[in-house]
Amino acid sequence: MPVISKFYGIIIRILHARNLEAHIVANYGEHELVVRLWPLRVVQGNAPQRVRDLVLEWATQHQQELLSAWHYCVDGRAPRPIAPLE
Repeated sequence: MPVISKFYGIIIRILHARNLEAHIVANYGEHELVVRLWPLRVVQGNAPQRVRDLVLEWATQHQQELLSAWHYCVDGRAPRPIAPLE
């Protein structure tokens, strides 16, 4: 899974496969969240509420870029990095 962004100790990767809907995976220490990109929501995982809020805030700001990155991966191309949350 390609890393597309890092911020506040959170690592964001694209989870891609032709048969799956668009998702990202956010890791924070031993915690992991799986976030569906359309509609945007956490579908699996556990993380402190603050981490969940930061990931969803970032994903909301970059939703179109995330969907484009997912399509790049499905097509076998490397996704572009996405700016971190500041």
